[in-house]
Amino acid sequence: MLSLAFSYSQKSLNSNASPKQGLLITTGRYKCRLARRVKCDMNNDTKNTSKRLYLGIDFGTSGARYALIDDQGNLCSERKRAYPQTGNGKSRATSWKETLFELLNDVPEEYRPNVASISIDGTSATTLIINRDNGQVLSGPFLYNESFPDALPTVLSIAPENHTVCTGSSTLCKLVSWWELTSRSNRESAILMHQSDWLLWLLHGVYGVSDYNNALKVTSLGSTLAIKLLSMVRVEDARYGVYSHRLDDKWLVGGASNTGGAVLRKIFTDDQLVTLSGKINPSEQSPLDLYPLPKKGERFPISDPNMMPRLEPRPESDVEYLHGILESIAKGYRLLKELGATAVEEVFTAGGGAKNGTWRKIRERVLGLPVHKAIQTEAAFGAALLAMKGAPAKTYV
Repeated sequence: MLSLAFSYSQKSLNSNASPKQGLLITTGRYKCRLARRVKCDMNNDTKNTSKRLYLGIDFGTSGARYALIDDQGNLCSERKRAYPQTGNGKSRATSWKETLFELLNDVPEEYRPNVASISIDGTSATTLIINRDNGQVLSGPFLYNESFPDALPTVLSIAPENHTVCTGSSTLCKLVSWWELTSRSNRESAILMHQSDWLLWLLHGVYGVSDYNNALKVTSLGSTLAIKLLSMVRVEDARYGVYSHRLDDKWLVGGASNTGGAVLRKIFTDDQLVTLSGKINPSEQSPLDLYPLPKKGERFPISDPNMMPRLEPRPESDVEYLHGILESIAKGYRLLKELGATAVEEVFTAGGGAKNGTWRKIRERVLGLPVHKAIQTEAAFGAALLAMKGAPAKTYV
């Protein structure tokens, strides 16, 4: 996930500020009631600066959520919203924009004067092409799991062997595919922005700002499965969809699979998942050889845009079927170790799947490692921690 912290301020925006310092909102570019109120509150109430709060917003695959924390990491407020339906002239980008401002306006009024910085995260490799002159979306969004194999020959001719861009779903493949099909006039005014960069641009109004730190979770089973390993060694290999993100002086090594909760919800209701999971014996190995995907194409641990789902044969027992699906999702860290990453010692799980104790026990057996539910399982909380880290040492008023 991509994230970037910035801070509410009346001071002019410093375009050279580093992500760790945070970015300051330019005066006069307030696009929602919250931003206007914060500006007003910061003008009239300087006493609030002693208690600073940090806002993290997570844009996932099915909805968005905010978490507001204080200096001690205590959760002060949170809220989630589903994305408005697209169609009838409403694009995904419009849906995201509406959700962003709805969430900002959901922040309780009494907390707004104390918000020192904001961090937004989105799905990695989800991008848009923007007109730099007017901010219009020229193309996209191109989603994280969309593949553009037509661009691979060009990318393979210029990229190092097994580099992470050498997959059809990479950001570079998305850009090359668009570039080769668009007119010269659009090319000259176009810039590429990641999802979170674009959402933050709606607030601070500065192009060309991004952040290297685009991973917040260690293991998350939401609509898709993301696996991250905290490693002293950087590991990347496009053959397996493995990539690394910097986290201070270490690396988050891992990948994102298309398997996950979206597949489960196509087969079972939430109530069925709870009931059936309770009947599974997690100490027993499932004999089923399944690979659950919502549609054709996989990113990790196999990078294959043509890979087909393997959900058959389906046994008569739904308990056995769910057991086989959960077990197939549990096998992820072995490859990272084989590629040279630091050996796994323990696993922390987040996202909706963290609530499923049966799946946690299955992973403990498959991996031979302790698997813990994270104290905070929402990515928005991680984004709030990044907002705290990226906040300037002083709030300007």
